[in-house]
Amino acid sequence: MPVSATTTTNNDFAATTDSSSSKGSTATATALPAIQDQEHQKQTWLGYLWDTADLGVHERRMLLKVDVSLLLFASLGYFIKNLDQTNITSAFFAGMKEDLGMFENELVHATSFWTAGYVIGQIPSNLLLTRISPQLVIPTLELAWGLATLATYSVKSVKSLYAIRFFVGLFESGFYPGMHYILGSWYTPRELSKRSTIFWVSGSLGSMFSGFLQTAAYNNLDGVHGLAGWRWLMIVDAVVTIPIALFGYIFLPNLPWNAKPNFMLTEPDIALARARMKAIGRKESEPWSWPKLRRILTSWYIYVLPIEYVLWNNGNAQSPFQYWLKSFNVKPYPVPGKHWTVSQIQLLPLPSTAIFVVTALVLAWISDGPLKGRRWPIIINGAILILIFDIIWLNLPLYTHIRAHFAYFYLMVLGTTAGPLILNWISEITQSDASPYFFSALYPAEMLTTE
Repeated sequence: MPVSATTTTNNDFAATTDSSSSKGSTATATALPAIQDQEHQKQTWLGYLWDTADLGVHERRMLLKVDVSLLLFASLGYFIKNLDQTNITSAFFAGMKEDLGMFENELVHATSFWTAGYVIGQIPSNLLLTRISPQLVIPTLELAWGLATLATYSVKSVKSLYAIRFFVGLFESGFYPGMHYILGSWYTPRELSKRSTIFWVSGSLGSMFSGFLQTAAYNNLDGVHGLAGWRWLMIVDAVVTIPIALFGYIFLPNLPWNAKPNFMLTEPDIALARARMKAIGRKESEPWSWPKLRRILTSWYIYVLPIEYVLWNNGNAQSPFQYWLKSFNVKPYPVPGKHWTVSQIQLLPLPSTAIFVVTALVLAWISDGPLKGRRWPIIINGAILILIFDIIWLNLPLYTHIRAHFAYFYLMVLGTTAGPLILNWISEITQSDASPYFFSALYPAEMLTTE
């Protein structure tokens, strides 16, 4: 529900920005008629492709600046977060298992240590955002997990790997929920789904790119300076991570409520952003108090929405594609004469990520466009698809019908494409409570503890 329609004029913009800086509800009163007009306004075909095409010139220019700074950093950061999060799996299948003498379940243990750090850090790191500028907190967390990733290249034992993975999870914990809340503080419901999905799929691309990187490291760097290819993967990931963190110190904007003019956003830009949020009922985060805590603990969504997200996430079978491929190489061979190389194990699962990215983006455009910000139709259809694929998986023989397995692994992601919309919906509900930092951290934390 963008605040301003295509008919916005210079005078309209001046009235909106002037009123947004005053006390009381003047800003909301000025902006609300534009929202009502937007609700009944027919979108142009160009507006369906990208919503700013139907906005006034000032609002369009402001959103372009926010896209270039906030959305770009969020996408790059989530890309590198997932790259650093999933590189251990790529490394495991490319020599780390043998170098460290790992058993199969020790990869699960390493992932559990990462999860423990992630769960422990989520709520504290996001509460920290209520006291310290996101422009400082988020890039610092990214810098810290980049250094922890770099340290992974030097591990000599499984126990040291466990310790480092714990800290990688701890430092990564604040990024996703924090960035999701910041996105929701700048964009309206008609704008949020597309951008949140771009943010989300950037992480999926990071997971996919990890496979390409590990294949390149294994083929070109294995043995260089006496280091195995998987150790080079950790070094390369860290080299990519640290510059993106430094980018965030410069370009990541604060929340509209406490943002200050800089070389990207002017005072009128910030005033317009505040007016847009006030007009749709989104509030500045309140200081913590006993009444606020009581209101949170007695709200229905602190109990219902986490259960909904846990059921959605854990009902989705996590793809065992790489494990299945590698199992063909374990003696006694389950299918004599059928084996997969290291490069094939890394690269064959990647098309499923491409399918996820394309489908998720299409659904986000539909949600923001023809569905006018409604999320539930896509969420329900996604849940039905997940149920269907779970039933198929239970009835699919393990080592027969190999082509059917490939088709299943590539298509099972279709149900999960509702994920970004579920989190958009949660963000939109909790924004009105002025406590979204807490809620944004709570849902992924509860989801992880139940996996």
